[in-house]
Amino acid sequence: MPLVSVIVPCYNHGRYLPEAFESIRRQKYPAIEVILVDDGSTDSTREMAEACPGIKYIYQHNQGLSAARNTGIAHSRGEFLLFLDADDWLLEDAIAVNAAHLMRDEKLAFVSGAHDKVYTDTGIVKEEVQEVTADHYCQLLQGNYIGMHATVMYRRWVFEEFAYDTSLKACEDYDLYLRIARKHPVAHHSRKVAAYRLHSHNMSANIPMMLHTVLDVQRRQAGSLRSAAERNALKRGRAVWKEYYCEELYRKLRQNRHLASPATLATLRIHKPTLFFRYLLKNQSRVLKSAIKKNAPAFSLRWLQKAGLYHSYKPAVGKVEAGDFDRPTPFSTDFGYDRGGPVDRYYIENFLKQESGSIRGNVLEIGDNEYTMMFGARKVTKSDILHVDDTNPKATLVGDLSDAPHLPDNRFDCIILTQTLHLIYDFKGALQTCHRILKPGGVLLLTSPGLSPIDQGAWNETWYWSFTDRALQRVTEETFPGGQVEVNAHGNVYAATAFLYGMGLPEVQKEKLDRQDPQFQVIITVKATKAAS
Repeated sequence: MPLVSVIVPCYNHGRYLPEAFESIRRQKYPAIEVILVDDGSTDSTREMAEACPGIKYIYQHNQGLSAARNTGIAHSRGEFLLFLDADDWLLEDAIAVNAAHLMRDEKLAFVSGAHDKVYTDTGIVKEEVQEVTADHYCQLLQGNYIGMHATVMYRRWVFEEFAYDTSLKACEDYDLYLRIARKHPVAHHSRKVAAYRLHSHNMSANIPMMLHTVLDVQRRQAGSLRSAAERNALKRGRAVWKEYYCEELYRKLRQNRHLASPATLATLRIHKPTLFFRYLLKNQSRVLKSAIKKNAPAFSLRWLQKAGLYHSYKPAVGKVEAGDFDRPTPFSTDFGYDRGGPVDRYYIENFLKQESGSIRGNVLEIGDNEYTMMFGARKVTKSDILHVDDTNPKATLVGDLSDAPHLPDNRFDCIILTQTLHLIYDFKGALQTCHRILKPGGVLLLTSPGLSPIDQGAWNETWYWSFTDRALQRVTEETFPGGQVEVNAHGNVYAATAFLYGMGLPEVQKEKLDRQDPQFQVIITVKATKAAS
């Protein structure tokens, strides 16, 4: 069997090494050498390496990840090479699976597979599986579908022609994939072979640096493009990377304003001006509000607001009084996200928690798989994400749910369709697709708004419908013939008022939310089970 060199670069991640080494030891493939490149660590890296027999230990002064990998290549003997970061690990058949692909096709420069993302802060595991069977260079121009370096196995001759670029602080693996795929055949499969640990020390946590670097890597490919299709792929890729990183950066800034450094704000201003000005306006309103509050007591501000002389007054979070509702504008125009989170999420998440037993097997969720991972946990064997277009890098499936003939029949055990049906013009077609692609006995878990503000942002143009429990009961029974349909309305006048005014969930009394009054339907939930035969 061809010798496989597993190269493990490490800089002050010694505490993770035992798990990485153990994952290599458990491999079913018989011919492996392990090379640890200590890139100037000051922690326990050397001691951890010496405690594991059979590890080839190499020390160098700190030069960076690319240099460490190049050093590992120079000291390796394998015909095939694999790079495992110290804080990640391999699944037990990883090397055997990838080596088999390379042995079957001698033309391949490298082969890559799927992986799990493991979020250490929350314990959530997210499956990253993409089907890519052709046009690998174009696909890579549009985004890094590989996503994790340990899923890649290279032939040795690749590094006689290519090396890791030591001038790059990040994305050196993405740069290498593009350069290789430009000149040589590569392959990708959907078998999971590795686990990627995500924590606060990952380089990917530095969003401005990651975005700057990935755009630089793509820019380097401009001179290598040979067709209009490749030029369009590069253009789409740059848009996808900007959208992905800027949305992530904006989300983090909303959660923690102390992250608003000059670098982060400059990143938004240059690459996503709309998000920059949105953040700036929200931040400036906070500053203005804070300054006024220092010079006027709350009762006088309420009086000025009622007199029509002060239109910017909003009660502080948790300080809402009955008289504050005597106004024509809400406290929040962002569903209460800026006051601790939306009230309607209380009903949505309680519903999914109650029905968590149905979130199992192969689960499809729209937009992301947060609820799949939160409530399905280990019962989920495969997590798919559907998005209406190719702008979502997390999506495993792309298409319009109301017209998706490419989605196979009887595929999913569960579909989570939260707060989406009202955004689909042909909502009956969407429900018919859900019924078709569910396995017999499969379950659709659906939530939809009743009494609700209308989004002022991205969803404003497609906010078509508002439902009642009777409407959803009737249309779901029509599309799930012979199955079981359970529909419930959640809310009361207190919950509806709080939600419409934009109060945050921490500001309301939970015991008042639990009383249900069908006259004031904030959220409607549907559990629809497809007939078993």
